[in-house]
Amino acid sequence: MTRVTLRISTLAERPELADALWAMDDSWPAFMLHDPAAALYYDVCVHSYPEFVLVAEDDAEPGRPVAKGFSVPFAWGREELPDGGWDTAILRAWRARRTGEKPDTVTALEIAVRPDLLGTGLSPVMLAALRENAGRLGFTELLAPVRPNAKHLEPRTPMAEYVSRTRPDGLPADPWLRVHVRAGGEIVKVAPRSMTISGTLAEWRGWTGLPFDAPGPVEVPGALVPVHCDPDQDHAVYVEPNVWVRHRLT
Repeated sequence: MTRVTLRISTLAERPELADALWAMDDSWPAFMLHDPAAALYYDVCVHSYPEFVLVAEDDAEPGRPVAKGFSVPFAWGREELPDGGWDTAILRAWRARRTGEKPDTVTALEIAVRPDLLGTGLSPVMLAALRENAGRLGFTELLAPVRPNAKHLEPRTPMAEYVSRTRPDGLPADPWLRVHVRAGGEIVKVAPRSMTISGTLAEWRGWTGLPFDAPGPVEVPGALVPVHCDPDQDHAVYVEPNVWVRHRLT
């Protein structure tokens, strides 16, 4: 596949692609599908935010998405970006929609590429498309609570320490953060509780295949930090830190 064959549309432009969007394979770990804020957003985004949802097709396979990108407008003003990151942005977006408050910024929420096409350069293309779409809709910046894609390899490293690492050329050591900075993004701060996923021990066993039978931190494949397990209370909680990146569009 080459970039010149790529067609990127919003769901507002191509509503008929909604079913294919959800049917597209992705590589998210099972536990990541159980954030309550995610359920709030993804249950309504097709109808409530279609102009902020992007779907990419290869002209050689029309109607079969190769990548997708999700964003949402929210009202934040001049306050410091929230420690609650991803979850807080979604809640603020929904509150603005329900109260009539005018959104003043857009946050990217997800870029996913079909697993058989990972490593083909689609992620930077989708990031550029989200930037362009936010600008086209009249916003002056795109925010992103970024999930560094190599952080899961060292879950016990504090996120602030991980983010501070750079290559000799000054770019971030993490590949996904590097894509954002190359695109013009500015790393602003760590969002220490960007996503919170809790479940019973039985649920966590089902999501991960791990025993979850001892108290304390549990390293889970794909998780950026350990999951906190409490057998006495029959629950485990994952609090994921992300990294706020600001893309100025003007």
